[in-house]
Amino acid sequence: MLYELILFFLAKDLKPSTKQSGLLIMEQLTLTTPALLFSAISLIMLAYTNRFLAYAAVIRNLHDKYLEQQDSSLIAQIRNLKQRLHLTRMMQILGISSLLLCVLTMFLIYIKFHLMAVWVFGIALILLILSLAFLILEIQISIRALSLHLSDIEEHIQPKSGGLLSKIKKSSD
Repeated sequence: MLYELILFFLAKDLKPSTKQSGLLIMEQLTLTTPALLFSAISLIMLAYTNRFLAYAAVIRNLHDKYLEQQDSSLIAQIRNLKQRLHLTRMMQILGISSLLLCVLTMFLIYIKFHLMAVWVFGIALILLILSLAFLILEIQISIRALSLHLSDIEEHIQPKSGGLLSKIKKSSD
């Protein structure tokens, strides 16, 4: 099943004429195919690292605030950031693993282990997909946290006669 999916997505690089152990093998998975992912994975890893560094700075600030005033809302924010930090770590691990397997794929192609190269490259693609799936989860958690902050701000700003949205509408009229 996985092998057939790999064959489908990489059809332009296939010459499905050779059979080995009853399976079609990719004769023309070239060095350039996994190398194409290098720039994409590198940019993704840069974005993940920037997220990680931003979380680290926010956590340090929240830690200092918590030491000054032990507010329960700070604990909730720290828990949220801890969860997002773990997701970011998993995104980084999966992305780096994908990159390593792309390099291994290139080596396997170089030493003419084509069948193994196809499988390793397929696993690299799956790891990259998982990394991006964790990114989606992390973004959803971030949006929920920001929505809570916005609703808190709106409650504090909201006068008894209408709220922030009515002020915005009045000012645009």
